[in-house]
Amino acid sequence: MNLRPLHDHVIVEPAVGQSKTKGGILLPDTAKEKPLEGKVVAVGSGYRGKDGQLTALAVKEGDRVVYGKWSTTEIAVGGKEYLVLKESDILGVVEGAGKVSVRAKGEGTGSAAACTLDHVHDGDCCDD
Repeated sequence: MNLRPLHDHVIVEPAVGQSKTKGGILLPDTAKEKPLEGKVVAVGSGYRGKDGQLTALAVKEGDRVVYGKWSTTEIAVGGKEYLVLKESDILGVVEGAGKVSVRAKGEGTGSAAACTLDHVHDGDCCDD
């Protein structure tokens, strides 16, 4: 890839979305949910604090990250799709090879919506 992000921007290769439901129904491209997870392929040099010091980014190339649904800009380089986002829009780094389920608040079935790796809101659990 010949694209270098500037400052606190990160370039992410999105994970491949599911093409089949749990029940085995094949989904067309238009019905697939965009994944909210991907692999960092390039990072900027960092950001300057109020004191003028350059602060390096916490994520690095190869990290598997999750990010917000509306926080990305889609680009295509050499026919391949990538996402550009600020480091502050990255919700977390996934460590290990476990499966991650990320949904925006309110996208769950019923009143509970998953927001973190193993936590489902049930109304009394926290302030989210």
